[in-house]
Amino acid sequence: MDALLFLTFAAIAVGCAINLVLQTHPIASALSLVGVMGSLAVLYLLLGGEFIAAVQMIVYAGAIMVLFVFVIMLLNAAAEKKTRKPALRAVVAVPLLFTFLMLVAYLIQTQAPKGTGVKFGGFTGGGPADIGRSLFTTYILPFEVTSVVILIAILGAVVLARKEV
Repeated sequence: MDALLFLTFAAIAVGCAINLVLQTHPIASALSLVGVMGSLAVLYLLLGGEFIAAVQMIVYAGAIMVLFVFVIMLLNAAAEKKTRKPALRAVVAVPLLFTFLMLVAYLIQTQAPKGTGVKFGGFTGGGPADIGRSLFTTYILPFEVTSVVILIAILGAVVLARKEV
């Protein structure tokens, strides 16, 4: 049952990701990204990362996507105009893409180290205490550097957006 759920939500994630790239309207692309984020949260649940799944839904599918939609609406972005693509490009690109995917699959099959399979629900280190402990002990320096970089980016955006008086 776990494998069936995994394959279902993995297919949904891949389908939404392809739709995200192929859409011409930004709002439709943002909704496809919500589909990807939601299916990733279900995949995290299947692997036993309940806290990570909740954070995925709240932070990414919720807050970040609302921010994306507000920015798209503020920019008043319309659908992209269709451009005519030469037929030769599609004739050449499809076989090249298929060949590339087959080569990648072959390399993964032959070169990837053989390990034990994933046991669904076997991961127990995804709780808030474990994540907080590792975040504020092992990963404290990258965490603080990231917060300083984000603060600098916010200040830069404020300076660039400020109107001269």
